[in-house]
Amino acid sequence: MHRTKKSGFTLVELLVVIAIIGVLVGLLLPAVQAAREAARRMSCSNNFKQIGLALHNYHSAYNMLPMHAGGTDWDPATSNILEPSLNTNQLHLSYMVGLLPFIEQQPLWEQISNPMVNTSGTGPNPWAAMGPRPYAGSFGYAPWTVDVPGFRCPSDPGEGLPALGRTNYAACLGDDTFRSFLGATSMTGSSGTITASNSALVTQHGRGIFVPRRKAGFRDIIDGLSNTIICGEIATDLGDNDVRTKGSFENGNTVYTNDPGLRFCRDSGQMDPQRPAFWAATVFPAHDPGDISGTAFTGSVLSGTARGCSWASSENIFTGFSTSLGPNSELCLGTRTPSAEGNWSASSRHQGGAHVLMGDGGVKFVTDSIDAGNGNYPLLDIEPGMASPFGVWGALGTRASREVVENPF
Repeated sequence: MHRTKKSGFTLVELLVVIAIIGVLVGLLLPAVQAAREAARRMSCSNNFKQIGLALHNYHSAYNMLPMHAGGTDWDPATSNILEPSLNTNQLHLSYMVGLLPFIEQQPLWEQISNPMVNTSGTGPNPWAAMGPRPYAGSFGYAPWTVDVPGFRCPSDPGEGLPALGRTNYAACLGDDTFRSFLGATSMTGSSGTITASNSALVTQHGRGIFVPRRKAGFRDIIDGLSNTIICGEIATDLGDNDVRTKGSFENGNTVYTNDPGLRFCRDSGQMDPQRPAFWAATVFPAHDPGDISGTAFTGSVLSGTARGCSWASSENIFTGFSTSLGPNSELCLGTRTPSAEGNWSASSRHQGGAHVLMGDGGVKFVTDSIDAGNGNYPLLDIEPGMASPFGVWGALGTRASREVVENPF
């Protein structure tokens, strides 16, 4: 009688195979994650390219760029344009609102640009054309709560309340944010007269292509479109104490008048020495605007006033950034307003840097290590036309300072 030998795995062989599979999975998973992030980063870059194309198409149609901090004028029921209003938007619409028809968001634009029935029970009925001022905590005007896919980077996980519609793409204010909270107008908009002193300050410190409440076009970019940043990437706030997305406010005029200047928060030990990507536990509420008495940027609206949490608003915290301290640096700010003077850094959820959109429509990835010059230089000392004290990074943010930039990327 012949016995038939049955084939199969021994226990040792099975364990070896399982071990090999485990090693392969361990090797492949990081590669898969890296591939997914590479795809998200590419998608983020493509979104930025579409915004660049939209800006050029807008310029072709109107011979100017969309105004940053434009819209309907002062509401006489308020003291000035810096106060919230449900009747007008108080010249607080970001450059993104005007881009909507140029990024295939015509239905949303038509809702905004026409009077709309108010079903919220708060505010006028109907809402006025161009809506109320987009403001944190105010959700009655539905268009401001819409998340526009083209305004989001897929690497950023931020979503939902307390934000209105989020964005990851901000207007370049240049290397200097001094007096950016008011820009080129009076406290009562066109009803008032901008003072000679404020006009001079706007000319001196409004060095980026986007100056709040001032018209601008490509002809204003004397440095050359390919040498000038017009928009930059920002990470949105996740409710943690990330130094890039939660600002340290109420640091006083030392932030922009004296050494250490924009580095005040860093030099005064406000960042956690063990985890420098986060603020130290003792920083808040002392530097939180909700702990300061006053009418602006306080109370129930505070929870939604966070980085990138309203694409429709022109406030610096939502849609503005500066090229002073390098990408992914801390938000160190002088006062308690959402457009406070100080450092409004570019930032991202990508590793090692952030995307920027150049004037010619090109999208570049700027690393955190880019030359950012003298971070201690006081903003108040920047003179009209002077070269940026903030190195290559600062030079790329100015539109007409005639700096020579060689191989910055």
